[in-house]
Amino acid sequence: MSAAKQHDDAATAGRDVKRRPARTNATRLKIFSASLTLIGERGHHAVTVDEIAAAAGISKGSVYYNFGSKSELIGQLLRFGTDILLERLREPSGAATAREELAGMVRGALLFIDDYPAFAQLWISEMWHSPSDWREELIELRGQVLGVVRDAVRRSFLERGMAPESVPAGVVDVTASALFGATLILGQDRQVFTVEHDIDTCVRTVLGSLDAAPAAG
Repeated sequence: MSAAKQHDDAATAGRDVKRRPARTNATRLKIFSASLTLIGERGHHAVTVDEIAAAAGISKGSVYYNFGSKSELIGQLLRFGTDILLERLREPSGAATAREELAGMVRGALLFIDDYPAFAQLWISEMWHSPSDWREELIELRGQVLGVVRDAVRRSFLERGMAPESVPAGVVDVTASALFGATLILGQDRQVFTVEHDIDTCVRTVLGSLDAAPAAG
């Protein structure tokens, strides 16, 4: 296979995994899993492509074929994890109110962090790290997550009797950011320091940001 053909196939595969990462092929899943494990242990700066390949049980060339570079691998890893998180946030919960829906989102996000602590660690370290090679991508991904949370926050305000035209966009944005930020940090904190803190307590605490927001414009 020519180098040009390999490059074109890798680029096409990259676009596919960005659209549908949950259905990515077995080799990519091995690479993602190995990368998360190694990054969680030592941070992405200390991890090499050779180590990722060895941990995944594949050749170094397979990593480059699928992703082109370590930087591209991490960028797609961020997208891969975010899409899983979005699936968790959008899972039907049977909630009767938007507030209950938000509680389900917080719970789902905390459980996601339990399942993928290395991803949360990578997100936190790069989102607030300047400069970051993936800052623009993280801003886009953060916007996708906040969009889901923001919609539920707005509906929760309407349930509290606010007229649609009086729901302040700024308060909705701040509340959504507070809910997401608190969940992300608290979830990571549970992994490192306070694993004994149960999920229900964490959910009630995070929702305090929603309850503290003004009920009228």
